[in-house]
Amino acid sequence: MADNIRKNRYAEAGVDIDAGNKLVELIRPIAGKTFKPGVITDIGGFSGLFSLKTDGIKNPVLTASTDGVGTKLKIAFMMDKHDTVGIDLVAMCANDIIVEGATPLFMLDYISMGKLDIDKAVDIVKGIAAGCIEAGCALIGGETAEMPGFYAEEEYDLAGFIVGLTENEQLIDGSEIAVGHQIIGIGSSGLHSNGYSLVRKVFFDELKMSVDDHVGEFGRTLGEELLEPTRIYRKPIAHLIREFRIFGICHITGGGLVDNLPRILPKQCKAVINTSCWTPQPIFQYLQRAGHISMRESMRVFNNGLGLLIVINEEDTNEVLSRLEAIGETAYHIGSVEARDEKEDVVQFTN
Repeated sequence: MADNIRKNRYAEAGVDIDAGNKLVELIRPIAGKTFKPGVITDIGGFSGLFSLKTDGIKNPVLTASTDGVGTKLKIAFMMDKHDTVGIDLVAMCANDIIVEGATPLFMLDYISMGKLDIDKAVDIVKGIAAGCIEAGCALIGGETAEMPGFYAEEEYDLAGFIVGLTENEQLIDGSEIAVGHQIIGIGSSGLHSNGYSLVRKVFFDELKMSVDDHVGEFGRTLGEELLEPTRIYRKPIAHLIREFRIFGICHITGGGLVDNLPRILPKQCKAVINTSCWTPQPIFQYLQRAGHISMRESMRVFNNGLGLLIVINEEDTNEVLSRLEAIGETAYHIGSVEARDEKEDVVQFTN
């Protein structure tokens, strides 16, 4: 019996425990750069611990969100570039709690590969760490799963989980949005991380383009344009919350303006958006033209140049725009909140 025993059968099956342990040691200092007061464990334990300090907060509320990067990962595979999708991962999670007025505390990640590629995994974590630093949260743990036979060769998937903190009385949930309030849009960096199934169908299936094709309208290759990281909006929102009354904030992700704005508007209100108030980046016009996509569908699939919307008092409009410009943001006064009849669309577009 003993003569038939073979060593490293798990590795033969496609899972290398030693490689996993080596990866933990390599990413430990990377994650460590994201640590902030409250972190009380190092990377490598069974769980991440964070001390919940609520000094000055009478009624603390924890906020949590989870998300992934979607099929934008396919672009990373095609380009063999993996150091920015981690930023997307953080952004998609962090922006969803920032809109509620929360301060991000910590994040966990999940990386799953068919076969663990240490160099690739380190690049991914470098991006996650960079995103966490931008979002002001600590990367306190995660999971790297090696799943042979489950993913196509050289491919992987990512998921992120984030927790933030806010004061109950300062929670921004849109419940006090009223007729007469104004809507400010803050610029996106491009497609962010939504609509890539349609993007890939248009560019690669229908137009037969390559990620290496240089596109004059973009000023760079198609791959570089499509892999542009998602914006993280912690800094401008933190700045505005200190100075102004913010009634609602909307993260423009999957569903675009059409489906995301109704998530924060009271039933008696509608948003009237003037599409002539901003010019989306060339990628959006290119997709509409080349993909024969209607404006209405584009507004439901993509962010169309606006990553975040803010609802404010009318008298604060000019000052908010000035403040955003002063801190380097591109912002537009794009519309207003009006009374809505029951059968009307919640979001209406004018030009």
